[in-house]
Amino acid sequence: MDSDLIKLVNRLQDTFHNLGGELDMPQLVVVGSQSAGKSSVLENIVGRDFLPRGQGIVTRRPLVLQLVHTPVPDPSSSPPGYTEWAQFLHIDKRFTDFNEVRREIEQETYRVAGQNKGISKLPISLRVYSPNVLDLTLVDLPGLTKIPVGDQPSDIERQIRNLVTEYISKPNSVILAVSPANVDLANSDSLKLARSFDPQGRRTIGVLTKLDLMDAGTNALDILTGRVYPLKLGFIGVVNRSQQDIISEKCMTDALDAETEFFKNHAAYRNISHKNGTKYLARTLNLVLINHIRDKLPDMKARLNTLMGQAQQELNSFGDAAIYGDKNQQGALVLRLMNQFAHDFIASIEGSKVDMSTKELSGGARIYYIFNDVFGHALASIDSTAGLDNQDIRTAIRNSTGPRPSLFVPEAAFELLVKPEIKLLEAPSLRCVELVYEELVKICHNCTSRELERFPRLHAQLIECVSELLRERLGPTSEYAQSLIEIQAAYINTNHPAFISGSAAAAQAATSPALKPSTPPRVSSTQINGVPPEEGEDSSNEEATTVNGVPSRDGRSVSSTVHDRSRTTGSTIAAGTSPKSSSKLHHGPRHSSVLPPPQSHAQSGAPGTARETFLGYFFGPNGPGPIAGSSVERSHAGMTPAPTGRDVSSADTPGPTGLMAGKRTLDGNNAAYDMRSLGKHIEAVSSSESGSHMTQREEMETSLIRSLIASYFAIVRQSIQDLVPKAIMHFLVNHSTQQVQNRLVATLYKPELFGELLSEDEGLVAERTRVKALLDAYKEAFKTLSDVNLKPI
Repeated sequence: MDSDLIKLVNRLQDTFHNLGGELDMPQLVVVGSQSAGKSSVLENIVGRDFLPRGQGIVTRRPLVLQLVHTPVPDPSSSPPGYTEWAQFLHIDKRFTDFNEVRREIEQETYRVAGQNKGISKLPISLRVYSPNVLDLTLVDLPGLTKIPVGDQPSDIERQIRNLVTEYISKPNSVILAVSPANVDLANSDSLKLARSFDPQGRRTIGVLTKLDLMDAGTNALDILTGRVYPLKLGFIGVVNRSQQDIISEKCMTDALDAETEFFKNHAAYRNISHKNGTKYLARTLNLVLINHIRDKLPDMKARLNTLMGQAQQELNSFGDAAIYGDKNQQGALVLRLMNQFAHDFIASIEGSKVDMSTKELSGGARIYYIFNDVFGHALASIDSTAGLDNQDIRTAIRNSTGPRPSLFVPEAAFELLVKPEIKLLEAPSLRCVELVYEELVKICHNCTSRELERFPRLHAQLIECVSELLRERLGPTSEYAQSLIEIQAAYINTNHPAFISGSAAAAQAATSPALKPSTPPRVSSTQINGVPPEEGEDSSNEEATTVNGVPSRDGRSVSSTVHDRSRTTGSTIAAGTSPKSSSKLHHGPRHSSVLPPPQSHAQSGAPGTARETFLGYFFGPNGPGPIAGSSVERSHAGMTPAPTGRDVSSADTPGPTGLMAGKRTLDGNNAAYDMRSLGKHIEAVSSSESGSHMTQREEMETSLIRSLIASYFAIVRQSIQDLVPKAIMHFLVNHSTQQVQNRLVATLYKPELFGELLSEDEGLVAERTRVKALLDAYKEAFKTLSDVNLKPI
């Protein structure tokens, strides 16, 4: 039974080599420096010349060599069979010519490791059957080297060392450290590396080669007897064929006989000749390997037990293929996977999933992040008046009033300006809908399980079904979010409580700069009964006019209205009439305002004058401009008013006054802006006006409009920031979670689709077959090892 242990291990090693098992088998690992004679030792043990030879590194892939002892065939048998042959695991062919074995090893090495001097970790498995060998399992590794030669990689030393370490570090390996005798043992790389993983020398066998090449007068007796470097398994000396013997193809039998004669006739080795030589080495290795296998059997059984449990668990995760032929079982499986998928989708959104990530936001937390941070910051970053300059606001105010002047800021201009700003909220709202939709699609793709991965078609159909449901809800959600913006722009609610308080504060802030100039002293006002003021009073200092004892607001609306009415009386003021006499001509039941006398150019910039009144906002410092198709002009001296009711266009008159004051014609003249030249100068007026030429009233109105837009836009933004997430949750998120399970069942739970949906991946089927075969091999190996007789030799 003991002789079958190595065969059993070899058989298990072949099985696990094909299936990819993780069981480490007891084996002998040959380690040594380059050209130390490792391959020659193996050839001597086999008794055949079959390994590649040459200069430099020759062994570039691990060679797993299994020696199988066969009985001597009966010569009388017919036909006579082959007594020795070799067989590779990668090719189904029996080799009887060992020269072909050498060529196959070289070709297989070139196929994997290339034509250069590089190495590969992929082993070559070779089994040799012969009646002249003992049952052994050896691994020949590349020789240790120091310097790369030829086209070897620069880190060839590290690669070989890592490869050797991978084999000798396993506890089930017996290290066969080969060292040349003609080199000091202290420089042996193989013994140094073996001591790193076997410091006590319990599983290391020392082999000394080239004993016949030592200098005359020297010998390795102390090393062979263990007095220099003690090893539990000892040192064994061998004598290999020389390079000349290999070239002359010296017979292996003659070489072994010459080795025996060398030890018997050598003066230093004759007493220990029976413990040296290749034959003794082969018997020792056979016994060491058998005992090592017996020692490691309990560990191998424990390891097999663990591997069987792991393989069984892995096989269970693949599921049983036997249930896929029954329609009822298929339907139950499909329904269970659908329910699990829908539950995972809902749980991911609600945050109740068991295996939630702690490294990053996932599921519903990402939707909250979109609502609160992404969407909120996008709305907060919108400046409601950034795209409006003062020229746009002034143009909107003028366009909204038509040909008539306005007493107050027109509401039409406010609505005209605020509606495009409200439209700025549409793009972030629609983008918020798209981001939530994309997150829901990501959640859908992340909903999977190990069991569902077995059925890629079913998984793909589940994802497609849920994605289609989300696409259906994307349109209505986007339309509703867009309608929220349109609703806000459809009706501008200036009675909103927040807007009323905000607009009041904005108006106060806008008008406060206009109140900064010092108020001039009040003078007597013109009463409604038509009594003129005293002659010594200067009507240019009037600030307000009272009507029926009630002062008009800011002295603006009433003054301008009465002044307009005085224009319709048709009376003409004589050129020499003083302002006092002219005011007396018009007193009566209807009171007309007194025209302010002209100011000199030096007084135009003085504060506290009529220019700062509301009239000055509209008509400029020089009084009212031309109206109703006629122009009223002041004389150059500025003392007497010009007659009204006709067009005066004398060449020696100054430029126009009021709204057109300070404007020049295209040809540089100070001609009046009459109706005949108006069309020629409109474009010049539009192009020459800029924010720096706005009057004080226009600046106040522009600032007021800007403040009102910001106040109302803040109300709308707050409403949109609250309503859009609610709409998305109602139309998209909640609706999807409520309908996902019904949609999956209605779409995919059909008996005619079960076979297609439950079709497994081809790679998974192959993996299940491999794991099942590996599990069977583990069970068979465990049963075989349990029957082994553990009686020591």
